[in-house]
Amino acid sequence: MSERLQSGDTAPAFTLPDADGKDVSLADHKGRKVIVYFYPKALTPGCTKQACDFTDNIDLLAGAGYDVIGVSPDKPERLAKFREQEHLKVTLVGDPSKEVLAAYGAYGEKQSYGKTVTGVIRSTFVVDEEGLVEHAFYNVRATGHVAKIIKDLKI
Repeated sequence: MSERLQSGDTAPAFTLPDADGKDVSLADHKGRKVIVYFYPKALTPGCTKQACDFTDNIDLLAGAGYDVIGVSPDKPERLAKFREQEHLKVTLVGDPSKEVLAAYGAYGEKQSYGKTVTGVIRSTFVVDEEGLVEHAFYNVRATGHVAKIIKDLKI
């Protein structure tokens, strides 16, 4: 399991394909705050709820200066289907190799229904304008997490 990131750490750089197969880099957002959230799988109930919550609050977050990027191990084709089916407005990128997930400490052993399994650890990071981690949230719940972020960030 990778080291967990903490406030003040440099956010690991990444370039990953979005739902349209175009590269999206964290560096593209320098000068803006970015919420990078990691979720296990597109088109599943919890991940859909979380993505829809971000979409429902995208204008509020953008107005406060935050961009939102969702990262999962899915391929661009599945992300495109997810975006279209759920009318999502957040940027979705795929990390099939799980290298970026691991770099953020968002892939490894976790508890699932009382068993230890290896997989995506639902996590969210707030990255500041300079690329430093402002907040690192691990093992977040899919439901209610966006509201908690908005409260924690005082938006």
